[in-house]
Amino acid sequence: MNLINKKVTHEHFGMGSIVKQSDSFIEIHFGTENKKFVFPDVFGKHLKLHDKGAAHSIEKVIQKKEMERKQEEWKKEEEKKLRREEQELRLEHERLMKNHKLHPQSQMVYWCDTEEQNSSLSEWKVFSGEIKSGVNKGKPNKPNRMHQNSACLLTARDSSMPEKDRRILGVYMVNEDFIGKLCEDGYIPAHSEYRLKLSEQESDQMLFWKYYVNEKFPHKMTWNTGKYRYFDNLWMAQILLDMVSLKSDPKERELAQRFFEHFCKMNQIRDQELPKPNGALMRI
Repeated sequence: MNLINKKVTHEHFGMGSIVKQSDSFIEIHFGTENKKFVFPDVFGKHLKLHDKGAAHSIEKVIQKKEMERKQEEWKKEEEKKLRREEQELRLEHERLMKNHKLHPQSQMVYWCDTEEQNSSLSEWKVFSGEIKSGVNKGKPNKPNRMHQNSACLLTARDSSMPEKDRRILGVYMVNEDFIGKLCEDGYIPAHSEYRLKLSEQESDQMLFWKYYVNEKFPHKMTWNTGKYRYFDNLWMAQILLDMVSLKSDPKERELAQRFFEHFCKMNQIRDQELPKPNGALMRI
């Protein structure tokens, strides 16, 4: 839009003629002097175009710029809101980290189906499942007891085998900054270092029910329903200690030992005082 030589009237300087124009400013000659103004902001406030067609075009430019300005303001407000929410989450995360009290049963055992047996050990995460009923039906379960002291035990059972033959496939500590109460998507990610995978031969020697027992029914080995259940911190320590003994490869054994020591430290367990496994299988 060419505004050169267009006549204008300014509220203070009177009539003039546009002599220069760019995307961000215009220059107007007022009889004895030239003055520069911000374009197109000066129109509609202090300056009027005599040409009605040009004035209409300028009005559209101003409207477009005003819309862009409002969108930019909205974007900045959204960014500020997002930053506030992130700050609130950080503060809540720090509060929960600082005030965390160890739960004696803050370990998770997870039942891997056929597909999950591979994915859970390659992606190193599991999904806690969905809420089955109530107002939150369909939303992911929040693994509330899981914290940075928690480990996730991966297990499986062949459909043709009895429950007592449930095998341990592997185990991982949860991510360093994971807090179950703040978990919105239901996924429980692994620690960057503390992850152990068992070979088939090793897995056959690590039966879950050697460690786990339902104290109300100590001789009963049933899973019933659900993808996971919580269990005792001491039992997880027993499992990790047996994994150390099981590993023959020096590097894997060293990792298993570090894992065990880290777990005991995080759960305030003295490994010298760790009792022998006494799960349901040991009571038959």
